[in-house]
Amino acid sequence: MKELIIATKNKGKIRDFEQLFSPFSIQVKSLLDIEGIEDIEETGSTFEENAAIKAEAISNKFGVTVIADDSGLVVDALNGAPGVYSARYAGEDKDDQANIEKVLSELQGTSEENRTARFVCVLAVSQPAKETFFTRGECEGTIGYQVKGEHGFGYDPIFYPLNSRRTMAEMRPEEKNQISHRKKALDQLKKWVEQL
Repeated sequence: MKELIIATKNKGKIRDFEQLFSPFSIQVKSLLDIEGIEDIEETGSTFEENAAIKAEAISNKFGVTVIADDSGLVVDALNGAPGVYSARYAGEDKDDQANIEKVLSELQGTSEENRTARFVCVLAVSQPAKETFFTRGECEGTIGYQVKGEHGFGYDPIFYPLNSRRTMAEMRPEEKNQISHRKKALDQLKKWVEQL
């Protein structure tokens, strides 16, 4: 069985990757499985830059193939915020609930047709002695008015995918994974994965 390192400590993302890679008989290892990895500072101003910083740092350290994702919520009425700051939007402690509350309060008084948003996921694949390459997936939708649903993580409880009456957090993980931004970015990796 082949192994891939996913450069994240986010349990929600790890679950998503495990589900998406299982059909290919690829075992996913995350930074939670490796001792002594300090947090890598994401100093980029784009999803691509941040994903590359993480993937290349871990790949160079261990000499193995690493996939890093940088993803977030882009809200049109907030000029693209929270964007690359999605995880820390309400502060450094990465509190999902506080982040959601901040977005909802900033959108107060914004009409339904102006609450358009998308989840963006950029994957950076770093391999020893090869150039890093990227895939990008987006999931269009709108921001609701209150938290709904028990599944998912991050902004899932306030995000309604296009043509859905349910938030991402109201969908079962298998349903979410059919339409998610991460799935779309991973679909573009399929050819590469099949050649592994």
